[in-house]
Amino acid sequence: MPVIAVVDYEMGNLHSVCKGLEKAGATPNVTYSPKELEQADAIVLPGVGAFDPAVQHLRTRGLEQPIKEAIASGKPFLGICLGLQILFESSAEGTQPGLGIIQGKVRRFRPEPEITIPHMGWNQLEVTQPKSILWEHLPSDPWVYFVHSYYVDPIDPLIRAATITHGTQTVTAAIAHENLMAVQFHPEKSSNIGLQILSNFVAQVREKIPA
Repeated sequence: MPVIAVVDYEMGNLHSVCKGLEKAGATPNVTYSPKELEQADAIVLPGVGAFDPAVQHLRTRGLEQPIKEAIASGKPFLGICLGLQILFESSAEGTQPGLGIIQGKVRRFRPEPEITIPHMGWNQLEVTQPKSILWEHLPSDPWVYFVHSYYVDPIDPLIRAATITHGTQTVTAAIAHENLMAVQFHPEKSSNIGLQILSNFVAQVREKIPA
């Protein structure tokens, strides 16, 4: 089974993510070792919490450069929730610079009379990259589970793999570009749809492992 490094920087729902990856047919390895990130077949960067502590913890553990090098090398990479947001240059939630792997910013939902912030619960994806491996074997525009007050706003619209609408605001819900994929929702909390998304990621990892 492919070994997938799950990055431990004290900000992720590690247990649920690992259980999901195990069900998808992978061997998760929770780690903050740069060497183990390099040796893994793929990397998952989960995240729950605030932007500034997340990037600070990553940098304190010396993980910023290994993550950038892994993505640049072509290693399959999946960011989840906060693990998507910290790939960007900056966030309205904090003052720390993000990793800057993706150009763009993280913005807060505008208050509206009939929406809740945080955006919490099930919402329907509007898939914008129908050929992305993320959505294989799924119904069109599937429902997934969200918990967030902030959303990513990439400069390049072509990397958007899906959007959602909350109130009158349509925002990015997933990105995909070559080996880099990341989602704002929680696949590990999204029932069978989420498990299929994780299985799709694991399938891509298997394809890249030398025979």
